[in-house]
Amino acid sequence: MSATLSASTLLAIPLAPLAGALLAGIPGTLFGGNVLGRRASHTLTILGVFIAFVLSAMTLYSVAMDGARFEQTIYTWMTVGNLKMEVGFLVDSLTAMMMCVVTFVSLMVHLYTVGYMADDEGYDRFFAYISLFTFSMLMLVMSNNLLQLFFGWEAVGLVSYLLIGFWFNKPTATFANMKAFLVNRVGDFGFILGIGLIVAYTGTLNYSEIFAKTGDLGALRFPGTDWMLVTVIAICLFIGAMGKSAQFPLHVWLPDSMEGPTPISALIHAATMVTAGIFMVSRMSPIFELSDTALNFILVIGSITALFMGFLGIIQNDIKRVVAYSTLSQLGYMTVALGVSAYQVAVFHLMTHAFFKALLFLGAGSVIMGMHHNQDIRWMGGVRKYMPITWITSLLGSLALIGTPFFSGFYSKDSIIEAVHESTLPAAGFANFAVLAGVFVTAFYSFRMYFLVFHGKERYDQNPDAHAHGDAHATVAHESHDHGDGAVPHGTHHGHDDHHGHGHDHHDAKPHESPWVVTVPLVLLAIPSVLIGWFTITPMLHGDFFRDVIFVDAARHPVMTELTEAFHGPMAMALHSITTAPLWLAIAGVVLSWYMYMINPAVPAAIKRACGPIYRLLENKYYLDWINENIVARGARLLGTGLWKGGDQALIDGAVVNGSWKLIGHIASVVRRAQSGYIFHYALVMIVGVFALMTYFVWLAR
Repeated sequence: MSATLSASTLLAIPLAPLAGALLAGIPGTLFGGNVLGRRASHTLTILGVFIAFVLSAMTLYSVAMDGARFEQTIYTWMTVGNLKMEVGFLVDSLTAMMMCVVTFVSLMVHLYTVGYMADDEGYDRFFAYISLFTFSMLMLVMSNNLLQLFFGWEAVGLVSYLLIGFWFNKPTATFANMKAFLVNRVGDFGFILGIGLIVAYTGTLNYSEIFAKTGDLGALRFPGTDWMLVTVIAICLFIGAMGKSAQFPLHVWLPDSMEGPTPISALIHAATMVTAGIFMVSRMSPIFELSDTALNFILVIGSITALFMGFLGIIQNDIKRVVAYSTLSQLGYMTVALGVSAYQVAVFHLMTHAFFKALLFLGAGSVIMGMHHNQDIRWMGGVRKYMPITWITSLLGSLALIGTPFFSGFYSKDSIIEAVHESTLPAAGFANFAVLAGVFVTAFYSFRMYFLVFHGKERYDQNPDAHAHGDAHATVAHESHDHGDGAVPHGTHHGHDDHHGHGHDHHDAKPHESPWVVTVPLVLLAIPSVLIGWFTITPMLHGDFFRDVIFVDAARHPVMTELTEAFHGPMAMALHSITTAPLWLAIAGVVLSWYMYMINPAVPAAIKRACGPIYRLLENKYYLDWINENIVARGARLLGTGLWKGGDQALIDGAVVNGSWKLIGHIASVVRRAQSGYIFHYALVMIVGVFALMTYFVWLAR
């Protein structure tokens, strides 16, 4: 590929997954008559994503090696006055990197799904959804204007709604997808306000044209206040990111999204939907750099999310929810990096996190399959000897997550911690404490899960849920259910799920390794989880990879300059970590989890008894769900009822509509008495009228 990128080639990248989604979703499902079989559906969707990945990799190579760049309108949808609404692509280093991450992780999820969803009735529909999800995310990251960005933003939200509620006959799944949809609408309300303000004051939706006018925006005040206009715009945009990237307090939808099948947990949590907010803030860095107030707000929200969501991971017993809360915490780390103007570091952690988090989710799904659909880590143990590939890949993912030196997560996570340490923003002190404490917490809950699942005594026969339905295997009477709706390979329909009610006696069955379509994606994801940080930290953080793409005011926010001055290569950074607090905090978390859950299991129970109120606070997730359901939702219902009865029925229907005709009828009933038909009555009315007019004019003359 030459240094000039082809518009047709770039157009093929999002359209290939879209074509696969349409083929699998229409002729491949009952809606289109099931013309395509299962094999054809998964082949077409995998082929579409594979084509997108290959073309994305070629694009990244051209951008990185040849300095290629593409910015062009593909289609003009509408022109309103001077405002153009277009479909176009901006492909630079940030976009090309995101395209590769999205398509690679999506390809791994597609392959994994062939084994995981093999016997599900909605097999073709599921492939259509995840391929459509990939198209939506690609349109988001490739956009060169806010209109297309918003289209992709809403499209990933819509498809995530369909995926979380994939098992739509399960009430918890339909509740979870509605919750995700509504919470994201709260964030999107702020997002569209921010876009509206940008359009109102710049007259354009195009990124380049907006960035060219940031100097003018920085001099304006929000009407009627002393607030800087860019502060209001930046905070509104970030509220959108809070919803999409699950930041406190708009994070509540993400743990419940575990109600969907495991492959979509990996897709949503790793490389697509939840990273959209991080990408958007990085793309809009010229605006955010103008407001320290907005950056402090971002820093505080990210710090709260990084630390307090990690605490919730400590008490989770569902294997998928432990990984879900680690996603929330790591998203908090990325947001903290945005707050200290280390946008490159945030995007770097986004990339490394995508690989090891997808690995951990798919590894969790493999364990669930091998454990006959048990998700409760308390009833596992000793899985390592039965599932060696799942074990070693999950261990590598866990080591990357906690920031083990030389692993990819180490380079990105330690860079965030160092960036916060160098920041001079007022909120940096709290953020520094949060990210350091978060290292210990992350290591503790990650290896708590690892030890309980893969080591120690086998506890399969102790599962109290394994004897329901006449000693049948009912392993998922838990807060998050990953049901057996085909979540097994062909010909091995294991276990019970409370959705379909299969009953097989598996409470004494041993785990088994997953088929190759499940283990191959684990191995392929493990490779970048270990290596990619070493090879990319120099160009991405301390080189020219993001030059002219991410904008930082180095005079006011010199964090990246100081990081670059202190960087002496990936080897020196890893060796230096021996003398720093994050490594020893991570080691302390691993050692403590090993002692508490492998050596002395009585300790956790004793701590739980001693810290009852704190445990209840964590168990109830800081009561945010209770507040949303009993205060926010009920308050909204009361407001709605008041507007309906007081506004609609009483005011509009009662006073305006019915009241107007009743008033006219009443006036008419009085006035018509003067219409008697007698001339002397009319003469009297005329005389009285003339007398009234004379009196009025005389009064005016005085």
